[in-house]
Amino acid sequence: MLGGLARKLFGSANDRRVKGYRPTVQAINALEPELSALSDDALRARTEQFRAEFAAGKSLDDLLVPAFATVREASKRVLGLRHFDVQLIGGMVLHDGGIAEMRTGEGKTLVATAPVYLNALAGKGVHVVTVNDYLAKRDAEWMARIYRFLGLSTGIIVHGLDDEQRRMAYECDVTYATNNELGFDYLRDNMKYDRAHMVQRPHFFAIVDEVDSILVDEARTPLIISGPLEDRSEFYNTIDTYIPGLAKSDYEVDEKQRSVALTEEGMEKMEQTLSAAGLLKSDSLYDIENVSVVHHVNQALRAHTLFQRDKDYIVRNNEVVIIDEFTGRMMPGRRYSEGLHQALEAKEHVAVQPENQTLASITFQNYFRLYQKLAGMTGTASTEAAEFSDIYKLEVVEIPTNLSVSRIDDDDEVYRTTQEKFDAIIKLIDEAHARAQPVLVGTTSIEKSEMLAERLRVAGFKQKDFSDPEAFTGHMAGKNFAVLNARYHEQEAYIVAQAGVPGAVTIATNMAGRGTDIQLGGNADMRISQELPDLAEDAPERPAREAAIREDIGALKKKALEAGGLMVIGTERHESRRIDNQLRGRSGRQGDPGHSKFFLSLDDDLMRIFGSDRLDGMLQRLGLKDGEAIIHPWINKALEKAQQKVEARNYDIRKNLLKYDDVLNDQRKVVFEQRLELMNDEDVAETVEDMRHSVITDLVAKYIPVNSYPEQWDLPGLDFAVRDVLTLALPVEEWAKEEGIGSEEVTQRIIQRADEWMASKSARYGPELMRYVEKSVLLQTLDHLWREHIAMLDHLRQVVGLRGYAQRDPLNEYKSEAFQLFAALLGRLREIVTSQLMRVEIVTSPPPMEELPPMEAHHINATTGEDEMASAGAAIGSRPVPAIAGDVAVAERDPNDASTWGKVGRNENCPCGSGKKFKHCHGRFA
Repeated sequence: MLGGLARKLFGSANDRRVKGYRPTVQAINALEPELSALSDDALRARTEQFRAEFAAGKSLDDLLVPAFATVREASKRVLGLRHFDVQLIGGMVLHDGGIAEMRTGEGKTLVATAPVYLNALAGKGVHVVTVNDYLAKRDAEWMARIYRFLGLSTGIIVHGLDDEQRRMAYECDVTYATNNELGFDYLRDNMKYDRAHMVQRPHFFAIVDEVDSILVDEARTPLIISGPLEDRSEFYNTIDTYIPGLAKSDYEVDEKQRSVALTEEGMEKMEQTLSAAGLLKSDSLYDIENVSVVHHVNQALRAHTLFQRDKDYIVRNNEVVIIDEFTGRMMPGRRYSEGLHQALEAKEHVAVQPENQTLASITFQNYFRLYQKLAGMTGTASTEAAEFSDIYKLEVVEIPTNLSVSRIDDDDEVYRTTQEKFDAIIKLIDEAHARAQPVLVGTTSIEKSEMLAERLRVAGFKQKDFSDPEAFTGHMAGKNFAVLNARYHEQEAYIVAQAGVPGAVTIATNMAGRGTDIQLGGNADMRISQELPDLAEDAPERPAREAAIREDIGALKKKALEAGGLMVIGTERHESRRIDNQLRGRSGRQGDPGHSKFFLSLDDDLMRIFGSDRLDGMLQRLGLKDGEAIIHPWINKALEKAQQKVEARNYDIRKNLLKYDDVLNDQRKVVFEQRLELMNDEDVAETVEDMRHSVITDLVAKYIPVNSYPEQWDLPGLDFAVRDVLTLALPVEEWAKEEGIGSEEVTQRIIQRADEWMASKSARYGPELMRYVEKSVLLQTLDHLWREHIAMLDHLRQVVGLRGYAQRDPLNEYKSEAFQLFAALLGRLREIVTSQLMRVEIVTSPPPMEELPPMEAHHINATTGEDEMASAGAAIGSRPVPAIAGDVAVAERDPNDASTWGKVGRNENCPCGSGKKFKHCHGRFA
C-alpha cells in the first residue's frame, strides 16, 4: 500500500530512469536546426570529426549528444524517418548496456541506429543480432543507407557464406547477423589451425533484437558442431517397433516436467520382449552391459509419448524438422541430440540419420557474455527482468509509447470444452469480418491452426492463395482467410503485409519474432513490389501508379480504423506471458485503436496441466450450461499466477543448468585462450620442451618416489615407461647402480637424452619444418582431447544427480570431478604430445598449414529440447590460470592474488614474482 502511494508521488524506478534521459533528449533536439542547415558532405564529415575526438581521448558518452543528433538528421534525409524522442531514449538505454522494452510498432529497428553509430566510432565493430536471415538482410539493407551516408561500412552474416565473405563482413563497422551464425562462427574459429583463417574480431558491443527470444527462450539449447558416429539406424527402427506394444499402464508421463518412465510392469514387459529378440546381453534390462539398450528404449518412449507431430515437429521431404515452440517456425538443419531425433525418425518411418559426437559446443548465454557490452530490445521483457539481471546483468527499461495506447483488452472467456470455445471464436470472427474489421487469430501449434482453418471453411470462409497475384490488390472480397505457420513459411512476409486489410482474417502460429508490423490498410511497399514488378524505377508512369496504391492504402486504413482497428483473438494461453503479450501487442500500434480477447477451455494444455482437476465438476454444479463462458477478472489473475509458476519453474531449470555449464564454460575459456596463444606463437618449441620435461619429471617421480630408498625404486617399470613414452632405450638400471645417484640426477639424464634426440630431429628435417610439426601435433591433440572431455563431462552430468541420494551436493560433486578431469586432460595432453613428437618421422613435404583438416569431418548441428544443457561461466577451482577478463596495469597486480592479474602475455614476467616468464610459470600447461 505504501509502495503504491510512493509510486504515485515520486514515480516508479522505471519512470525516474526514463525522466533522467529527458535533458539529454532536449540537448539533442537543440542541435537539430544547426544540423538541418548543413550540406550532405558537411554532415557526413562529422563522422571523421567524431573519430578524431575519440582518438584524442573523448569517451563515447561525451560524443552521445552530437552523434545521436547526426544520426537523426541523416535518417530524415535518407529514409524520411525522424527519430521520436522516445526512440532516442531507447537508443540511450541500448548504449548504456540495458534492455529497451518498446511496444510493437514503436520502431525498434530505427532505435538501434543511434547507439550502433555511436559505438561504431570506436572502430571495434558493432553487431546487431536478429533471429533469422530474413530480418538480418531486411534490417541491414534498410538501415545501411544511414550508415553508408555517414561513411560507415555494413556487413551481413547469413547462412551459406564462405570464410572470406564472413571475415569481410566482420571487418565492417556494423555487422548484422543471426544468433546462430555468430555462435557457430565462434566455434569454428576455435577449431581453426591458423589465426589468419579466423573470421571474428574480439567481441565489443552487440545489440540483440528480440532479446527475450534469443537470451531466454533459446538459452537452454546449445549450439553444437558435431561429427558422425557409427550408424545404428537399424537398432532405432527395431526398438521403435516394440513401443506401440506397451499399454498406458506400462509407463508414467509427467507433462509438467516433460518426462516419462517405465513402470515396474512396463520394465518387465520390455525386458521379456528384448530378451526374446536377443537384444539383451544379460538377464536384467538395467545391468551395466545393457545401458545402451535402456537409453534407446527411453528415447523411443519419449518420442512416442511427449513429442507430437505438427506441434513439436513436422515431417517434410522425408525428414523430421523441428518446430520452434516460441515462433512456430521450422528449424531445418537443427536436430535433437542424445538419439532423440533418431527415435522420432524411426517413429515416423523416415530415413534415420546417424548419431553425432560433439566436437565443439556453446550456448547463447555463454556466447553473448563474451561481449564487453551487451544490450537488447524487445516488446516484452518485463516478465523476465529478474533473469536478465541475474544472468546477464542487464536492466530492463520500459520505454513510453510515442502515442497513448487505445487498444481495448477484454477479460478472458473460459469454456468447458474445446468445441464450445471454437464455436465462440468463429462467431466473433464472423462478427468482426461483417463490419470489415481485420482479425488476427493466434494459435499455439500447426495442428490447432489447421483445426481452426477447417472450422472456418465449414463456416463459409475460403483460404487465400498468395501465389495468386490478385491476392495483393489490397481488397478482401468475400470471406477469405490466410494461414501463417511452418507449412506456409515462405509466404510469411506477404501474409503479414496483408493482415491489416479491412475484413482480413489471418490465423498465425505464434507471432513472436515476426519482425514485421501489421499495418492497418496493408503494407504499401509490399503492394508496390507485387503490383509493379516489371515497371522500372525511372519509368515515367511509376510515380502515378505508386501514388494510386498509397492512396488506396490510405482509404483502406481509414475503413479499418472505423471498424475498430485490428482485432486480436488468442485461442488459448501460452505457458509464457511474454508470448501472449507479443500476440496482443500486434494490435494498437502507434495510437491506433484495437481490440484483444483470449478464449480458453478446460481442455487447453495450461488449464489441464496446471488448473484444478475439480474445476470441471465445480462448474457443472454451478449450473454452467453448454456454450456459456466464465468471464471475470479473477479468472485472469488466476491464469496469470499459473503462468508465473510455469515461468518460475522454467527459470529454475535454466538457472540450474547454467550452474553446471558454468564449469564447462570456464574450462572452455582456458582452452580456447591457450589455443589462440599457441596459434599466434610462430614457435612453440619452448612450450613443447616444457611439456616434455614435465612428463619426464612425472615419470621418474612415479617409479622413483621422493625420499625413497633404492630398494624401493621400480627400475624395470621406469625403463618400460621411458621406452613406451619416449621411445628411448636408456641404461636406467645401470645408472641406478652408481654410488649416490638420486631421482634428480636420473631425471636430468633422461631429459638430456630426450632433448638431444629432438635436437637431432630438428637438424635432420630443418627447424622450420619441425616447428610446423610441433604446432600441428599440439593443436590437433588438444582438439581431440577436448572433444573427449566434453563427452565425458556430458556423461558425468547425467549421472551426478544420483549423488544426492548419498546426501552429497550434486553440483559440488560435478565441480570437483570436472576439475579432476580437466587436470587429467592437461596431463594426457603433455604425455601424448611428447610421445607423438618423439616418434614422428617425416616422409613427405607437408601441406600448407591452412590445408590441415580437422581431426574428424564435422557438420553443424544445433540441438534443442529440455534435456539439453544450457550455458555460461563460473570458477573451476583454485588452479592458477591466466585471467581473461581484460588487461590490468602491472602496478595494480597483487603477486599473491591471481584474480588481480588480468590478462598476462605469455612472454611477460610472471606477476607472482618468480622471475620466470609467465608461460614457464603460472601460464604453462601444468
